[in-house]
Amino acid sequence: MGTSPPLVHIPKVEFILDIRGLEKTYAGGTVALQPTTLAIRKGEIFALLGPNGAGKTTLIGLVCGLVRPTGGTIHAFGLDMAKDWRAARARIGLVPQEISVDMFEEVGRAVAYSRALFGLPADPARIEALLKSLSLWDKRHSRIQSLSGGMKRRVLIAKALAHDPELLFLDEPTAGVDVELRRDMWALIAGLRDQGVTVILTTHYIEEAEEMADRIGVIDQGELKLVEDKRSLMSRLGRTEARIALAQPLTAVPETLSNFPVALDEGGSVLCFRGAGGGDAETGIAALVKALVDQGIDFTGLDVRKSSLEDIFVDLVGDRPPGEA
Repeated sequence: MGTSPPLVHIPKVEFILDIRGLEKTYAGGTVALQPTTLAIRKGEIFALLGPNGAGKTTLIGLVCGLVRPTGGTIHAFGLDMAKDWRAARARIGLVPQEISVDMFEEVGRAVAYSRALFGLPADPARIEALLKSLSLWDKRHSRIQSLSGGMKRRVLIAKALAHDPELLFLDEPTAGVDVELRRDMWALIAGLRDQGVTVILTTHYIEEAEEMADRIGVIDQGELKLVEDKRSLMSRLGRTEARIALAQPLTAVPETLSNFPVALDEGGSVLCFRGAGGGDAETGIAALVKALVDQGIDFTGLDVRKSSLEDIFVDLVGDRPPGEA
């Protein structure tokens, strides 16, 4: 009776990307990234927001091997990227912020070449499917220099996907793209997630993160200030405001409404309710409306507004727009 082969323990990879204490300080003393710890789950879309010079592109460059870290560790797919960089990098795709390609190359050849760079065999059917998914098939014989800015950015995405990466970095993927193309790219990114690709993107279109991301990270001055599920973040830090147009102005908030977070505005003609985000605020507004009716206080309009992700971003980092670096 033969003996069974020994069992080999294969560690379970909880996170597709696990960054611990990662930092970057340049020779002149400029701190581009403070010690940063971040874990990315397989199949999620993670949006990294921050103003100009916050460290977003630096963080991506460190993971993708374009920048050498000062300290910390990076594990991707369970591999230590300091020791197994080549194996891990082969499973990562990067769409850079800057359009840097051979402008005289044909679209189809450029995308096929990107696949070959990772040692993969030629696969014309795969390249065709990829170009068609990005509406580039009709441009496959066109030189890249002849394309519009939006189409050039699609070429960058095609090149990044040519080797079928499991983890995709998108650094400002829709910069300079018109609204229609931007929506197309949102659909493409959602489709990639559905196929199991993990996506990390930076963007200065905050509505882009609000539309697509599962989790949000906010970075400022090289410091990762928070990482949180989008819904819980907007519930925790968001606000709900209701503006009630009164039929007759009030000179003061009635004592019967003192338990509500309300104040008078516009000379007493508007009663303004400000509460935390989430269902409690909506319940509070409903109770306020009932109290107004019970007190015989007539109103002619009710306008409810919830905080956007942009409102929360401004509260966290000040009135500085997200952008490059």
